[in-house]
Amino acid sequence: MQQTIIKALKYKNRSSARSNILSRLLEENPVLHSILKESPTSEDAISSIYNHILTRVKNNPVAHKVYRYQLTGERMFNHLDWEDFAAIRILDYIDHTGKTFIDKNRNNRSFINNPFAILWKEANGIKTKANLYFFIDMLQMFRQLNGGRLGEMPSKEKLEEWMERHPSGLDERIIKLRETNRKRIIDLFIRKMDDGEIKDAKFRFKEGMSYDEKIELMEQWWTQRVFHLRFAIRSPELLEEMLDYTLSSETMEVLYQAKNAGIPFFVNPHYLSLLNVHEPEELHNTDQVIRDYIVYSKELVEEFGQIEAWEKEDIVEPGEPNAAGWLLPRGHNIHRRYPEVAILIPDSMGRACGGLCSSCQRMYDFQSGHLNFDLDRLKPKETWDEKLQRLLRYFENDAQLRDILITGGDALMSSDRTLRKILESVYEMALRKKEANQYRANGDKYAEMVRIRLGTRLPVYLPHRIDDKLALILANFKEKAKKIGISQFVIQTHFESAMEITPESKTAIEKLIAAGWTVTNQQVFTAAASRRGHAAKLRKTLNDIGVLTYYTFTVKGFMENHHNFAPNARSVQEQVEEKSKGAIPQQALDSIRSFPAKAERMKKNIDEVRKEQDLPFLATDRNVLNMPGVGKSLTFRTIGITPDGRRILKFDHDPTRFHSPIIHKMGKVTIVESKSIAEYLEQVASYGDNMEDYANLYGYSIGETQTRMPVYEYPEYDFRITEELTNLEIE
Repeated sequence: MQQTIIKALKYKNRSSARSNILSRLLEENPVLHSILKESPTSEDAISSIYNHILTRVKNNPVAHKVYRYQLTGERMFNHLDWEDFAAIRILDYIDHTGKTFIDKNRNNRSFINNPFAILWKEANGIKTKANLYFFIDMLQMFRQLNGGRLGEMPSKEKLEEWMERHPSGLDERIIKLRETNRKRIIDLFIRKMDDGEIKDAKFRFKEGMSYDEKIELMEQWWTQRVFHLRFAIRSPELLEEMLDYTLSSETMEVLYQAKNAGIPFFVNPHYLSLLNVHEPEELHNTDQVIRDYIVYSKELVEEFGQIEAWEKEDIVEPGEPNAAGWLLPRGHNIHRRYPEVAILIPDSMGRACGGLCSSCQRMYDFQSGHLNFDLDRLKPKETWDEKLQRLLRYFENDAQLRDILITGGDALMSSDRTLRKILESVYEMALRKKEANQYRANGDKYAEMVRIRLGTRLPVYLPHRIDDKLALILANFKEKAKKIGISQFVIQTHFESAMEITPESKTAIEKLIAAGWTVTNQQVFTAAASRRGHAAKLRKTLNDIGVLTYYTFTVKGFMENHHNFAPNARSVQEQVEEKSKGAIPQQALDSIRSFPAKAERMKKNIDEVRKEQDLPFLATDRNVLNMPGVGKSLTFRTIGITPDGRRILKFDHDPTRFHSPIIHKMGKVTIVESKSIAEYLEQVASYGDNMEDYANLYGYSIGETQTRMPVYEYPEYDFRITEELTNLEIE
């Protein structure tokens, strides 16, 4: 990034910095300056700018087709010059000039998109409310247009340098640091139990035990998941004490406000021990992703109570279709967006989690009380066995459903007995659906169940949960279910950082793989997780232990997730660069397709492909945003910008997958981002990153959803299924 901009962001006098950036923009673009100064009105200026840029775009037929939406898809990126992206963005800005947008990050305030009217006024001495971030974004756009910053790919050496900044939880120095943390936490628990502050019928010391005996017993308890759930930290006061009073007064003030606002607080001792306390200087900020998951932001606290549901499908009224047009059983147990898959959230411990992530996609449900850590409030009015059968009949009687994702909460929070019962019921449902097809003609048959997924973050939060008993339940279910045609068995987990991959989580993953289940990972691309080299290091470390990366999600939600939000431009940048370093040749893709069939040797298979193709990691995931009503997509164009520099994006649905037909009625979805790129850069700089490492970030203004890797595709049936869509109601 040019030093002009870095200096401006570091300059304390923002008004002066703003003027300097505006002056630089006009000086570097004499044609633009002339148009702005000579045009009698902003409308005249906008028209002249449009004609000037359109003439330029027409000189490149490919760029013109992209601008007109006549050429789309991943191939588009291979045919555009870096300057073309800027030219198309300018035209898109002008095409959407004068349009009114609702800014859900600013209390649903409406505003008019008119960036070039702002430039016209400023060039003619009329002050506007546009701030420094706005002018930096506009300066970068015109520098890109003029070839001032190329969209070059970082070298392999640079990527390795970035990755080296981020240690893994398997590094010896990190393991030792966490052993110290564990001992500190255990010692504090012993003192509190001795003082009578903590009393528990199961976990208590016998009379006359020595301190060393208590330590030994505590170490045994530490390996039990129940201990971590019962002794979870539920208050800011205890968190501060457990972290040896290292949290700042500002942080504590926010946590006290969160408590008063009613935000649940739940951090188990194991996960808490992953936070750096009194770390050496070279490890400073290496735990930032974990810290941002535990410590709430002031924006979340301020918004809690008025958070809007990001995914409109989550708002369900009895008897009414959701935003995607699907009719669902009563209750809040089934979520559905696509024809082929639906989510099942059990009424069990599976509705809870091993911890609460600050950027949880279901914070809206915590706000409304549908999810919390008080299970007594979640008891169903009917018995769970009866309700489970009713819910599974929905899958059984649906023409297209073939994939069930059991999550929550967290699927593995359920007890062994409950999980076994759920899986057995799923098996029986799948068998009935298969048998019913015997009486349907070819072409009228229903989709049969082929994929079972369990969504869990417990390999991170509570790896002690994944023991031999659980592994046996999973192995036995797979062996049985394979016989009726279910062929894909997936544990969908959620590592955010290589620092979360501990020796305990590595052992947990090994047990799941040995049970014959494919383990895939979804990473939420928080600001801290989006730092240079961080996601690449995570991918590599996950591959090292036998995990396939699946999706990388842009943080969703509005102002409540402002702190953790990384702009979509950063997601596109990571997607493009990741594929340049970990791209898998077609012949290797074909072999990877068969990996789940022999999931128990997944690690060996991954290692062999990486070695054969000389890859640091397998770039098998897709970068996406979960869109309201539209589903997962990164297909967007940047169509405007707010006066404070936040981009306005227009998203289309993912054209590579099967959608509810409502997709053709609802059109595109417009999102106003909650953070400008300049704000984001200031944030990653506060974590210790160099802004120059993000030099071409501003240039990523168009996104395309990547095609899913073959390993994630559904298997083909040996019969033709119906085209009928059941449980659907669209006006």
